[in-house]
This record gives sequence, C-alpha cells and structure tokens, in this order.
Amino acid sequence: MREARQAVAAMGASVATQTTVCPLISLIELRRTLVRGTDVCDHHVRSRVMEPGRNRGVLDMHVGLTMFPTDYSIPPHDLAVAAEARGYESLWLPEHSHIPTSRKSPWPGGAELPKYYYDSYDPFVSLAAAAAVTKTIKLATGICLVVERDPIHTAKEVSTVDQLSLGRFIFGVGGGWNEEEMANHGTAFATRFKLMGERIQAMKQIWTQSTAAFDGEFVKFEPMMQWPKPVQKPYPPIVVGGAFPHAARRAIAYGDGWIPIGGRVLDPLEVLPQFRQMAKDAGRDPASLSFDVFGAPRDLEVLKRYRDAGVDRVVLMLPPKPRDAILPMLDESAALVTAL
Repeated sequence: MREARQAVAAMGASVATQTTVCPLISLIELRRTLVRGTDVCDHHVRSRVMEPGRNRGVLDMHVGLTMFPTDYSIPPHDLAVAAEARGYESLWLPEHSHIPTSRKSPWPGGAELPKYYYDSYDPFVSLAAAAAVTKTIKLATGICLVVERDPIHTAKEVSTVDQLSLGRFIFGVGGGWNEEEMANHGTAFATRFKLMGERIQAMKQIWTQSTAAFDGEFVKFEPMMQWPKPVQKPYPPIVVGGAFPHAARRAIAYGDGWIPIGGRVLDPLEVLPQFRQMAKDAGRDPASLSFDVFGAPRDLEVLKRYRDAGVDRVVLMLPPKPRDAILPMLDESAALVTAL
C-alpha cells in the first residue's frame, strides 16, 4: 500500500509540474495514460496481419464499412458503436458540402444522382461524435474533398479527430467529380488535382512543424503555428481515392495508400500488380502503401480473391437507412466475413 501511495503521489506531482508548463498537452497525455488500450495505434500500421479476434477470423484483410449519414439514417455514432461491437475494422464517411441544382456534371455511378448525396452530414463532425463513443474502430473520411476545403482549417480538423479518437483517424482524400460543386468553392476543375497535391503538402507542413510555412502556386501562408498536432506520427495515413492510373500515381506521390472503387471499369485485382510496380519504379516500397477496395461486393468468392491477392482492406457499402434496417445488414455481412 505504501508503494502504491508513493506511486500515486509521484504521478500527481509529475502531472502538476507538466500542467504548469503546458496544461493542454499534459491533460491529453494523462488521458492517454489512463484510457488508451494497447490496441490503439499511434503510428501508421500498414501490415496485412490483423489483430487476433478482429473481423471475425479474417487474418490478412481488414473489413470496413461506409454509409452516407443523414437525418433519416442510423446516426453515425450509433453505426460506429454497432460496427465496433461486430468486429469491423473501420468506418468511412463521405463528403459533399452541397449539390448545385444545375446537375451539369454526370455522376460516375450512374444516370441519376441519389438524394443522399444532397443530404449527407459533415464527415469530421460525424467522426468526432463516433470517436467519443468508441475505442478501437478506425474512423476515416471516405473521401474528404480536399479541393473544396481551406487547408489550414482542414489540418486542424484532422488533428482534432485524431486526438479525440486517440490515434484512430484515417485521412481518405480525393479530388471529386462535380465541377459545379467545386466551382462554388472557387476551385477550377482543370487544375483541381494540382491544387489537392499542394494542399496536402501544406497540411503535412502544419502537422509536422512547430512553425509551418508554405509558398506554392495555389497555397501560400507565412510562418504560423497550429496545435494540436496529430497523435499518429508524422500524421494520420493519407489514403488517396480515385481511378487507375492517375489516382494511383497521386497515391504514390504523396499518399500512404490507394483506394479505388470496386466494380467500376476495371477489376481492382487487374491493376494491383501495376500499382505495386509503379510504386517500385517511383522509389517507394510497395509494402509501405496500402491497397484498399471501396464499395467491395458482398460476394464471398470475390472477397476471397481479394484476400488471397493481398488486398489490405475492403470497405462494404451500406444504404442510408434507419437503425432497425441497418443492424441486420451488419450481422449478415459479419457472417459473410466469418466465412472467409
């Protein structure tokens, strides 16, 4: 008992000393010491080997979920709790700030743009709510439209969600397809990918430097300071969405992984060897880049092919329906994953 009291007293003295110097940081560190479990990573984990017991027996491929959260769907924080309880590895939330009614840009997914594109919640607010009620599930933007966002504010939001989740955030990014939507944000469609690259590089400066500055063609800011920094070092994994070959090149250039949409144009497994060779040719270690499939089919044989080919993660899509409709779908998909 005497040793325990001495240890508690020493901890209290240490916390008091740190609080005098920098109270915010010391409180965050104390919360990590008391709350964080050993299964929460604060570094990039890119191994295909999963934690025992996760994803219902799948040992070498993560299984995540995505949904457009709306005011008529299961709330995103409730979905995160239910998904975590069933062993899903991650939850990915999309982004559209608005949809212009002109509808000039064709939707790549079909003829008619679904209404939930107009209705979706903000992903960062939704993921912050999910972070508050979960412990292990990773929380991702799927994808964040960086071309429609101020990079200084976005850097702050990424760091904030990574802090609130104790290092569980994945930064899925993309350039988007809706020309009129991004035009309302002052972004030119023709140069959107160059803009996205600059904004991501600028955010990396903010996340990794005590004093950050950037002087690019599209992004410029004088020396500045922004805190908090992300829990994950040097920053949360950046997973680039989009089609082959251009999005694959962008992932290799400034990302930590690539996440194409399954079932559109090409079979992802047809381009996986090419992606790895492109990474090698660019001087990147292919093993350092994740390869995920967004909107993977609920087809056991297809999922087995993905697993055996070395796909790191599949993300299954859910419709924006109420809780009573979604929970059986989660159970059904969990059973499918068990059969892998």
